[in-house]
Amino acid sequence: MSGISEEQLWQLAVTTLADNWWHDHTVPSRTLYPYQWSWDTGFIAVGLAHVAPARAWHDLRTLFEAQWADGRVPHIVFDAAAMTDPKPGRERYFPGPAFWRSTDVPAAPQRPTSGLVQPPVHALAAWDIYRHSPDSESRERAAAELGWLYPRLVAQQRYLTTHRDIGGSGLACLVHPWESGQDNSPAWDAALAAVPADLTLLEKYQRRDLEVSHRSHRPTDADYARYILIAQRYRDHGYLDDGPGERYPFLVECPGFNSLIIAAELALAEIAPVVGADPQPHRERADRLTDVLVDRLFDPATGMFHARDVYIDQLSPVRYLGGLLPLLLPDLPTAQVKSLLVEAAAPAFGLNEHVSLPLPSYDRTAPDLDPERYWRGPIWINMNWLLWRGLRQHGQPTLATALRGAMIDVVRRSGCYEYFHTTTGAGIGTPEFSWTAALTLDLLAHPEG
Repeated sequence: MSGISEEQLWQLAVTTLADNWWHDHTVPSRTLYPYQWSWDTGFIAVGLAHVAPARAWHDLRTLFEAQWADGRVPHIVFDAAAMTDPKPGRERYFPGPAFWRSTDVPAAPQRPTSGLVQPPVHALAAWDIYRHSPDSESRERAAAELGWLYPRLVAQQRYLTTHRDIGGSGLACLVHPWESGQDNSPAWDAALAAVPADLTLLEKYQRRDLEVSHRSHRPTDADYARYILIAQRYRDHGYLDDGPGERYPFLVECPGFNSLIIAAELALAEIAPVVGADPQPHRERADRLTDVLVDRLFDPATGMFHARDVYIDQLSPVRYLGGLLPLLLPDLPTAQVKSLLVEAAAPAFGLNEHVSLPLPSYDRTAPDLDPERYWRGPIWINMNWLLWRGLRQHGQPTLATALRGAMIDVVRRSGCYEYFHTTTGAGIGTPEFSWTAALTLDLLAHPEG
């Protein structure tokens, strides 16, 4: 695949997204992820904006039609057409609807969903679709879509900034590693160590991911047992958000997640005038949250942002790519911007004007780096795409161009894989992965210079 042209790469990405249309929405993958995932939907919409904007809006609508009454947007939305496995008596994915039991919760919709959330990239996606509208007619249609979506995006933000301010700092807390989108990142290791790894749960609940993936590429059984216990505890307490307690075995403030909340407020400030709303409250919240983010999660000793374990009120020492995502924020103080650029260029990540591979998800110099295991080292296009936006935001065109080229090149050589080997760039995980295809379209649609 290394010799394909950009035109052929464009067509490969378009075909991947077409093949992943399932029932009434785009799925991340027909094999490993056969339902609708929350932040995947946002990234997919960014790419569809260039080739099928009506589908992009449709995917966002399908997701937000499953929004809970408290404003949360669930990280998985299930649909009846995809729920039945060819083998009778089994669901296609674990944990499925029978585990989450969302339809028993008064605040939840009747359509089965999970009870967790994921990073709120949807406002960014909605604004991208609108501003890429090629003519006045399509922009008018896009404005109508924004009118429907805007109050739902506001409710999502309200949920994250109020219900999820569990630690009382002003930042949103993750109550499960899955909510970060970076499931088994080393950034959560210390906080997860306090959660029992009850392997008997894997006798009660069967992992389905290992049927279609290599075990060496996926989270370990010990991690998975912890994931089940944390989700089970939250579910059994009715998915209610309150002060720290037994319903949350895991409680972490993540700089990447909170940066995307702030970026969403800024996108809503752009959307607000289009729908006749006041942008100022969004800007004020973004300013306030940026101050708290710097105060709570930036460590001057490392020059990076880090995850904070709320229970012990300590920053994790782990350098992971989520700690660079505050570069998305235009009003990040100059001192932090300069520091993050230095850290991005350091050996841990290796960003420079001649970079040949996108940045790894975890410090490449760490002794426990695993170049193949999910978020413990491999390259992910979505995180690099967010960083690329941040570099452009802060006037770094040379670095942005280099990173864009590295992302396009690794997909051109290996295909639209879920993620890529840290040092070789070989494709890992599920092939024909939707957000890789979608974000490749966005990169191709933005030639630098």
